[in-house]
Formats: sequence, structure tokens, C-alpha cells
Amino acid sequence: MNAFSPLLETVGAPIGPPPPAPDVPTPPPVVPPSPTVDPPPADPPLVEPGAPAPVADPPPGARAIGRLHARRLREVYRSAGWPCCDAIEVDLLAAGLLERMRSAHGHETLRVTDAGIACIASSLVVNRAMTSRHEALVEQVAREMTRAGRLAWRGLSLRARLPPVDEGGKARWCVARPDVFSIRNTSVEAYAQPIVHEVKVNRADLLGDLRKPDKRAAYLDLGGECWYVLGCDALGRPIGEPEEIPAECGVLVARGDRLVVARPAVHRALPRLPFGVWMALAKAPPVAGFDEDLQDLLPGFDA
Repeated sequence: MNAFSPLLETVGAPIGPPPPAPDVPTPPPVVPPSPTVDPPPADPPLVEPGAPAPVADPPPGARAIGRLHARRLREVYRSAGWPCCDAIEVDLLAAGLLERMRSAHGHETLRVTDAGIACIASSLVVNRAMTSRHEALVEQVAREMTRAGRLAWRGLSLRARLPPVDEGGKARWCVARPDVFSIRNTSVEAYAQPIVHEVKVNRADLLGDLRKPDKRAAYLDLGGECWYVLGCDALGRPIGEPEEIPAECGVLVARGDRLVVARPAVHRALPRLPFGVWMALAKAPPVAGFDEDLQDLLPGFDA
């Protein structure tokens, strides 16, 4: 071992502080799970100022209340409330318009609730509006017949003859009630020319009437001509088209104060009216044909 051996031992040794350790990824901090809570309520939909509120979907148990439901409500309100146990009654019970009542003896009856009373009142308002429109158009048709020099009646109950169901069978009879029935103002029976006018102001009523061939056959038996008088909806459109009316009937459309012929009626000659029709006409007063004050304009004769 020489004198340089200590120096040789220190040549390979590092000088200064040791180098830093290599970078080691640190694990992320452990975050404790948050407690389960209800989600925040959804924000209401944005609507423009002045725009109507969005219409919500009806609840699952909601039922559409129609004319049959309103009629059943009125029947239950007028009666003792005995249940019928049908689909209409189920709808009314589910809608809260009817409720079941059980007596001390165990008998179950139905009672109209306050909501049912409100539903009846709203349906009566609609019915009165439709009835007033119908009566106004009936009055207009009757007045037009009197201006044409005819005698007109409203709401007569007349006995009509229907064709047999089977070929060679017996004829059937029914009581028809046309809206307007008119004859010519003549003393010759063969010239009476009876005409029937059926007035419709609602499309549903018109479609229901067209599905009754016996009713139409009764009108054709009573009159040499049968006319359907159609009103207009809120937009001024007729509630039906002439093509929807059977070909043997004429079509009039009420446009304001005028009755426009959309299709003429088929004229059938009737040699005479049945005796029962004459008796019904004799018992009922016709529509006033003219103003009595107009008689004052006629020249008078001095005694």
C-alpha cells in the first residue's frame, strides 16, 4: 500500500449532498362519501311574459267527462241514486263526481258530490246555449215558410208509417216530431204539398240523426219534401256538407238571416194527408203568418 492509496479511495466518492429521490406519485386523498339526499327540485320551465302557462298532463286516474256522463249525473241527481254498476258509473266515481253511500240496512246508493253539481251546472249552460241556437233557427225557418204563403207548425207530434223490416211483412208505425211542418195555404187537399224541415246546429247531433234511417223514413212519409237545415260553427262553416246528407233530402244552410239552398229536395206528390195528420194540425195553432196591425192599412167600408 503506497502513499496515494487514501487519495485513490476518495476519488470515486460523491462530492456534496446526495441527489434527491425520484418523483413518486402520491395517492389522492380519501374523501368520505356524502350522505344520500333527495335531488334538488327541477327548475320550472321558462315561459314568455304574457304567454299561457303550460298545460300539465292529466293525472293517471282522470277520465274525460262527455255527454253520457253528464246525462247520468242528472239522472242520479233526480232519482234515489241506485247504482247501475257500468263503465259510466265507474268513470264518475273515479272522477269524484259521485260517491257511494251505505244505509243502516246495508243498501248502497249513489250521491252527487259538490264537484258533480258543478259539472251538471256547466253542462246545463252548454245545453241552454245550444237549445237557444236551435230554437232561433227553427223560428227562422217557420217564418220563412209563412212568408212563402204557407201554414207552418213547430214541434208537432205526428203519426208516421214506416216500411216493414222484412219484405212482405207488416208496416210499422211511429210518432215523429219534425222541427217545422208546413203545408200550402189552400182549400184543395191535393195541393197541400206538405214539407218537413229538420234543423241541426251541432255536428254531433247531425251525425247521430243520420244514423237513424227510421226517423228519416218517417219524415219522408209525412212530407212530399224533406229538408235538413244546417247551422254554422263559430268560424262560420256549415256543420255538414251536402254529400253527407242522403240524396232524397234537400239541404239548406243558414247564413245569417238567409237560408241558402245547398241542394234541392226531391219532390214527391202526395195525393192526400192522413186523417191523423189533419187532426193534429187542427189541434195545434200554426205560426203567426203576419202582423195583425197590418190590417189597419186595408181600406175600410162605412156602414
